[in-house]
Amino acid sequence: MELRQLEVFLAVVEAGTISAAARRLGTAQSVVSTVVRALEEDLGAGLFVRTSRRAVPTDAGRALVPEARRLLAGVSQARAAVRGAEEGPTGPVAVGVVTTMHPVDLPRLLQRFTAEHPRVSVSMRVFADGSRGLLRALVEGELDAAFLSWPFRPPGTVALRPLVRAPLRLLLPAGHPLASPGPVALADLAGERWIDGPPGFGNRLQVDAVFERAGARRHVVLEVPDVSTFPRYVAAGLGPAFVPRSVPVPPGCHEQAVAGEQPGWTLSLATARPSPERPARRAVTAFVEAVERDVRRVSTRGR
Repeated sequence: MELRQLEVFLAVVEAGTISAAARRLGTAQSVVSTVVRALEEDLGAGLFVRTSRRAVPTDAGRALVPEARRLLAGVSQARAAVRGAEEGPTGPVAVGVVTTMHPVDLPRLLQRFTAEHPRVSVSMRVFADGSRGLLRALVEGELDAAFLSWPFRPPGTVALRPLVRAPLRLLLPAGHPLASPGPVALADLAGERWIDGPPGFGNRLQVDAVFERAGARRHVVLEVPDVSTFPRYVAAGLGPAFVPRSVPVPPGCHEQAVAGEQPGWTLSLATARPSPERPARRAVTAFVEAVERDVRRVSTRGR
């Protein structure tokens, strides 16, 4: 059995007659008839019932149709894979981002990535419910990759690659009753009026998880989408907040030690697990590799 025979066979099925298939293929009717007969002899079964007006597939012919299409589609995919290996990744990549991207310098990374892979286009999206929305969009196929902070086990269709874990420090307004040289227990902080991100944001998910493991529950009264601005609200006396150590602290804040588990913020790169129907999966793989190289480079410089 040859691929050309399957192509001719499908042309007859789709065109309905030997003559119409010959016109579609740009060849003579006798050539089409010869190819079909050779395929029938190879398979040991008649594939068409020929009338004066039509070539009607037999039961054997109808059984062959999906298999022929599958085989030809596989050949097409193989050719595309070879072309892709020669030409490099291609296609659009949809990437979700959070407001805090340290230590990933995304503009610089994208400049290098698009220079190395000019046939890949990248679009970036944010979601009002932060990391929770990014994860949902990955599962539903809206995104190919996402930078997010997720302290729980991800769905089975998502691969999670931790990039960096940054410790969080507790800031209290200056003069707060709990401000002290020694560490304070999370249970003693639970009743405070907290400043944090909106529900679903990574910083809030991470800190809430630590409080729950400590058997405490806190009350967030001020939701701010940008963690870098938390210290300004703390300094204004609006309440305590956990912030990354990379965020500058203005006057009016007291950095307080915490007893027990230390809250941390983890930035991860999440991707939808590869599937054959995602044509840009090689482009996504290239993007993931570029991100991991960038993070390793930054980590090496920081040592």
